[in-house]
This record gives sequence, structure tokens and C-alpha cells, in this order.
Amino acid sequence: MSNKPLIRILSFALVFVMLPVLAQEGGIGSLRQTGKAFASVARAVSPSVVFIQVEGKASSPAITGFSSPFGDESPFNDDLFERFFGEQFRGIPRQEAPRGKRRTIGQGSGFVFESKDGLLSDKSYILTNNHVVENADKIRVKLKDGREFTAEVAGADPQSDVAVLEIDTGVLPALPLGDSSKLEVGEWVVAIGNPFGLSHTLTVGVVSAKGRTSLGINDYEDFIQTDAAINPGNSGGPLVNLDGEVVGINTAIFSRSGGYMGVGFAIPIDLAKGIANQLMDTGEVTRGYLGIVIQALTPELAESFDLENKAGILVAQVTEDSPAAQAGLQQGDVIVAYQGKPVMDVGSFRNRVSLTLPGSREQLTIIRGGKRHGITVPLENSPKTS
Repeated sequence: MSNKPLIRILSFALVFVMLPVLAQEGGIGSLRQTGKAFASVARAVSPSVVFIQVEGKASSPAITGFSSPFGDESPFNDDLFERFFGEQFRGIPRQEAPRGKRRTIGQGSGFVFESKDGLLSDKSYILTNNHVVENADKIRVKLKDGREFTAEVAGADPQSDVAVLEIDTGVLPALPLGDSSKLEVGEWVVAIGNPFGLSHTLTVGVVSAKGRTSLGINDYEDFIQTDAAINPGNSGGPLVNLDGEVVGINTAIFSRSGGYMGVGFAIPIDLAKGIANQLMDTGEVTRGYLGIVIQALTPELAESFDLENKAGILVAQVTEDSPAAQAGLQQGDVIVAYQGKPVMDVGSFRNRVSLTLPGSREQLTIIRGGKRHGITVPLENSPKTS
């Protein structure tokens, strides 16, 4: 009798025994490759990430109530700490202090996004959050290699919470800027910064959502939501993709417990870079202005206007003598497109208008009386420009 059937049976049995082992080794190998990818991002990005320390003055009442648990030399100024954790995390009671001004020390993160060769000196520009450096008397930035520089604010925009610092130094490596519009929910992202003063800390997560608006954090919002851990001191640091490209500026977290809860927000780089370029060039931001009050088009409103498509926004009010009024826009018009692209929500429309240069003439598509119309509107400079 041939042994071939028995050999086949033993071969099949051996394969079935080895399959779990091979699967386990394959899974571990895949995890190793993922870890190597994160390590590669850290090596490429960290030299361009800076630790920011800010000294400033803040008004002090007669009784300060709660102070930082770190004492007068707190690594976080009270306003920045409260931004994340609320008043209950200001610290422990301390004794009465005289009225007047007191020194505060704040910390945050930033990253080099552009360097320029100059005739008299070379300059490197650092992108960060406005709330990290506002009211600063002295700003120091420290690189991963230990070098420290005094920085000046080239420009800041409180409405978007974007600020640009400049330092006089040799040309530093600048991080490449990605395209945040191409981010997909579920995509891996990496946050690098200095949480709690722990220099160049890397955390990993995914894009949880895009286009978060109306959160009440900034005047102009279009946040990327991520579950990569963001904590005090991370503000201003880069959120990068696996190619090492900056896709956002880490800005804030949502928390009910006073700690990180897996919900962080980053300003998309597509929004930030336009503002940063203006701050570098002129030190201020100019924004396009239509002169209308807008509101979301709810299903009920869409039905009342007899609209089949629920996309668009409603013009609730038109300011007298504004560009919109001069162009003939009316209360009750539904804006469905701007610059030839669909309008989906209030926040994104407001951002797109604000990033349009004043003086330009832009095309609006509206629905009025059930019919579509095209209106050309000349934008003016926003009276709220900082």
C-alpha cells in the first residue's frame, strides 16, 4: 500500500497547525512596520518642532484664590491651563497677594514652517497658537538639539488663534505643509509637542472627524478632530500625517473630567497657512466681507422654502450699504454655491469668504423664489479684521 495518502494527510495537518503561528508572526510583523513608520515620522519631524516658553504680566486681585500646584514658577500660565481644564484645576489655595501685576510663565509648542535667506540676517518663522503667545513680554524657543533663541511675534490673529514667531538664526529645517482637505476620517495622524513641559512628546491617533465648526473656541473654525492625545503644552504643535507633512495645528481638547478624553482639535493647515502668509508679509490679516447674517438651512426651513436639496445656507439679514446689499442679495435668499463650489454649511462658507482677498469680485449662486440666480459680489475688507 502506498504511503502517499498518509503523507498528504500529515502535510495538511502540519499546515493547519502552522497557520496560527504564521498568522501571529504576520500580525507582529505588520505591527513592527507600523511602529517603524511612526518612528520615521518622529525622526523627520522632531528637529523642526520647538518648545516655547512665554513670560508675561497678568492682573492679580487682592486674593488670588487658587494658584497652580507648581507655585509661582508654574510651567503653564493660568489662562492657558484653564483653557483645557477649567477653573477647578488652577491649583491649591495660597495666601493673600497685593493688587497689581504679577509675572506669569506659560509654555506651548510650535514648529518651523518657513526659513528665508536675508541680506542682513537669516530668519526662520515658527507657527503656533495665538493663545500661547498673547500678552507675552518675552518669548524663548528651544530646539530639540538644545539651542535656544529669543523670538519676536511677527503677527498674531486672535480670531483664528494663529500666530507667527520669527527668530534671527541660520536657516532651520522647515516642515513641509500637507493638504488638509485630502485627509480622510480614520487616517493615521501624529501629534508632536511639549505636553506638561515634556519636550518633544509624540502621540498617535486617527482623524476622528473633519469640519468641526460652531464649537465656540475661535471666531473662525474648521477643526480637525483627532483622538491623538493633546494636553496643555501641546498647543501650537504640529499634527502630521505619515508622510511627515503638517496637516494641522494642535489647539484644544474637550474634557468633562479635567483630563484628556480622546477628543482633540487641530486647526487645518489649509486655513492656517493662508493666515500665516499674511502675518509674515504684513503682520496682520485682511478678510473678505459680504455683509450678511447667515444661518444653517434646516430640513424645516428647506421645506418652507420648497427646496428639494437641503444643501446651502440661508441669508437671515443683509447689512445696509454692504457689498451684499449693493449686489442685490436679499433676506430669504439661499446660497448654494460660492466661487463655483457647493456651499454645505455656515462654518465652511464663512471661512471661505474670510480667506478671499478684499477687492475681488466673486460669484454667488442663490435660490430665490424657487429659481437659481447668479450674483457677482465685490468683497470689501472685513471691519472685524484684527
